[in-house]
Order: sequence, then structure tokens, then C-alpha cells
Amino acid sequence: MINRLAAACLLASLSLSAALAEEASYKIIGLDGTHVMNHVVPLGAGDEIGKLSHVATVGNPKGDVTIYEFYDLNCPYCRKASVDLRAMLAADKKLNLVLVPFPVLGIPSIQAGRVEFALARLASPLKFYLFHQKMFSGRGVNDGERALAAAQELGFPREKILEIANTEAITDAMKAHVAVGDKYDMQATPSLVIRDVAIIGYPGRPSLEKIIAAVRKCGKAEC
Repeated sequence: MINRLAAACLLASLSLSAALAEEASYKIIGLDGTHVMNHVVPLGAGDEIGKLSHVATVGNPKGDVTIYEFYDLNCPYCRKASVDLRAMLAADKKLNLVLVPFPVLGIPSIQAGRVEFALARLASPLKFYLFHQKMFSGRGVNDGERALAAAQELGFPREKILEIANTEAITDAMKAHVAVGDKYDMQATPSLVIRDVAIIGYPGRPSLEKIIAAVRKCGKAEC
């Protein structure tokens, strides 16, 4: 069983900054026609995010544009983003995607996150991505038991996962992910960093593809 006390302690330690960017930096329009919150981040933000110990690179690591996705396994918008991003990777071989587990939506998310962080140590990027897709393909709450079952289906021994998942090192790694998310004002899930912009929420595939095209043309989210 995933340690509930450890999960509760981690939840108590999560203190996302209350300060939001007052104005959006770019005109990013969501699928419903409304403005999507976003703000400029330093060009080195992606490098710092990519150095977190439990991220997974599942696109083209030598690609010309990288999307860093902060997500929670119980976020419904992350579920939609997962489908779109998978299709975008299939269609655009120069696109890179770095998955950044960001379990902040309660104890079930943290319990599932402990399994996910353990898999980040044990699994290849491909196996990690298969786990990611499996978790978002079902219905209902993703908790520790569901995450363990998904990992076992991919061939990972339950006891080995639990051994790693319930360590203090995993707690520290999860806190580190939250600290970086806090630093760059990731106030919702999913939050996406692309080059010089942090997008708070999911804007939809058309907006993402527009941003990617702009980055390729002029090196920033909007030309």
C-alpha cells in the first residue's frame, strides 16, 4: 500500500504561490474563444525543468521545440492534453515533450504520483509514456492502487515499486517538482512551458501548434 501518512505530509507541504501574473503576456486563445492565462519565463526555465530528477523525455530529444508539461494524473484537462500531445508527436517528428509529474490535486494524486515517480527511476521513457497513457485512458479517480495495477500490467513488480515509492527520497523529489512549479507560477494543471512562455491551463492543439510555429520562425511564442 502507498503510505497515506507520507502522502498527507507531502500534501501539507505543498504551498503554491498565491501570486498570479496579472496580465497575459501573449494573446493565446483557448478552444472556447477565451483568453488563456500565460506569462513570460526566462529562456533558461526549460533547462532547469529538464534537470529535475523524475521527468521523462518522450518526444524527440534532438528536436527544435520542446514542450514541458506539468500535469496531475487526476486532472481532466490533462487527459485531453495527453491525447492531443500524443497526436502532435506522431505528426511532428521535430517536436520534443518532457513530462513533469506534478501531483497537487489531493492525496489520491500524490499516492499515484509516488508510483509514477518510482517508475521514473525504473522504466525506460517508452514504458513511462505507456504508463502515462494508460493512466489517462481510464475513468474515475487515479490513486495508488490504480497506478500500481497499471505499472504491474507493464511488467513492473509491485513490491519493487512500493519499496521505492514509499521512500523519503521520493517525497523529496516530489517536493522538488512542486518547488520548480511554484517558482515559475504553475498555478493550474496542465501548465506548459514552451521556450519563453508558461501557459496556465490547456489552450488546445490549434493554439499550441501556432506557438510552436512562432518559436520556429522567430524564437518566441509570438512573432
